[in-house]
Amino acid sequence: MFDAFSQYWLEFLTIASVHILAVASPGPDFAIVLKHSISYGRRVAIYTSIGIGLAIMLHVAYSLLGIGLLIQNTPGVFSLLSYAAAAYLLYIGWGAIRSKAPQNTNELNTQQSTQTMSDKKAFWVGFLTNGLNPKATLFFLSVFAVAVSAQTPNHIKLVYGLYLSVATGVWFCGLSYLLSSSKVRGFLSAKGYWFDRIMGAVLILLAAKLAFTA
Repeated sequence: MFDAFSQYWLEFLTIASVHILAVASPGPDFAIVLKHSISYGRRVAIYTSIGIGLAIMLHVAYSLLGIGLLIQNTPGVFSLLSYAAAAYLLYIGWGAIRSKAPQNTNELNTQQSTQTMSDKKAFWVGFLTNGLNPKATLFFLSVFAVAVSAQTPNHIKLVYGLYLSVATGVWFCGLSYLLSSSKVRGFLSAKGYWFDRIMGAVLILLAAKLAFTA
């Protein structure tokens, strides 16, 4: 397997380099991980990150099956995806932007102890946020159309996809761990409603951008 993969190392390094820039750039995935880290803590944020990482395989799947080519050549399908993503981001953003400030320290502590989200819901929020993200769709359409040779076997492309999925999950899990540490979360939670409102506004702006450019 290693010998078969060795001839594609340059292609792999190209994809990995582009992916680092893409995953580190601010977007819906980052916004939702930040929001969950502050509002719900480390466990929820990590499950959200796992959902984001596994959603990458959705993009890999349609790229390998040729559905990506259909999306790329059918503006109506891509527009429909963009509108669905915009509606989802608007829903999450509107909920975040309505966050209220705690009246006192006791209320802040109570909010931190009572706010919760199930692991399953956290996973699906992460999965849908990335799965419906046209930015991710465009990334994979570009990568598999430009950086990956048409002669590259599908099993090698699958290895690329697995790497991208794991790397994305690890990146956001690390981010979740950092943002939900006691000192960082304590600082952010004191003004957490402002972060919620800011992230909500960012998500709404992203939704508007998607809707108007679809």
